[in-house]
Order: sequence, then C-alpha cells, then structure tokens
Amino acid sequence: MPESRRTRLDTPTDVRRPLVRRPTYDADAFGSFAEQFARFMGTARFLLYMTGLVVIWLLWNWLAPEDLAWDLYPFIFLTLMLSLQASYAAPLILLAQNRQEDRDRVIAERDRQANARAHADMEFLAREVAALRMAVGEVATRDYVRSELRALLAELDERAKTDDDDETGATSQA
Repeated sequence: MPESRRTRLDTPTDVRRPLVRRPTYDADAFGSFAEQFARFMGTARFLLYMTGLVVIWLLWNWLAPEDLAWDLYPFIFLTLMLSLQASYAAPLILLAQNRQEDRDRVIAERDRQANARAHADMEFLAREVAALRMAVGEVATRDYVRSELRALLAELDERAKTDDDDETGATSQA
C-alpha cells in the first residue's frame, strides 16, 4: 500500500500559493539603477536642473494668472513634490552606499590576502638571506685564503732554509 504524501518525511509538503504573486525584480539591475541615480544626484547638473525646476515652478505659480496657476503662494504642492523626491532619493542613495560598502569590503579582503602573501614572501626571503649570510660566514674569504697561503709560503721558506742548512751542514761535515 503506497504511503500518503503527507505522512512521508522525505518529501516536502505542498506549499500554498498566495492569491497575489509578489513582484520579482533583478537586485543587481535595481542596485545599478540606484548607483546611477545617486551619482547623478551628486552632480552640478542635477542641482542646476532642480534649481531651474523650482525657479520655473515659483515664477509660474507666482506670476501666472490665478486660473493657470496650480500651486498658490505657500507652494504646498511644491513642498510635497520635493518631499516625495527626497523620500525616494534617500533609500536609493543608501542602497548605492551599501553596494559600494560591499565592494569596498571585498577589495579590502583581497588587499589583506595580498598583504599576507607579501608578508610571508618577505619572511621567507629574510630567512633565505640569513641562511646565505651564515653560509658565507663559513666560506673562506679571499683575504683569509691569501693570509693562509702567505703563512704556508713562509712555512715552506723556513723548511727550505732549514733543509738547505741541514744539507750544507751535512756536506761540510762530510
């Protein structure tokens, strides 16, 4: 008898689907858009555009006839539009900053690893140089060899003299 689907522990249960499906989006595309938007908002061009828009808005609503003006003196609608723009801009700027922070963290980790490798290489080279210095300390230097050769030459000269003296003494006795 086959087991029912609900009683088996090795199979997942059916997931209930919501009535309204959540919208999906590409996080990288949205993040890239947020970065471009944040970069644009930090430029002089954006400030000039915003200043121009506000000046035109104020002049139109101040100088135009009342039936053509849509936002009279306290300019409440302008304040609402600027607040709306700021409410959308702030999260986008924060998202762009978070993405930049993530990139900086990855770069810092890569730099730390490169520094650790460089440090290990430097320690290895320092040990090799120390070993070479110790090996060179045990190797006879040119001056040492010369002094030893001079000492041997002097010793040979003395032996030659003593041998000559012995030979001349032996021939004179004979």
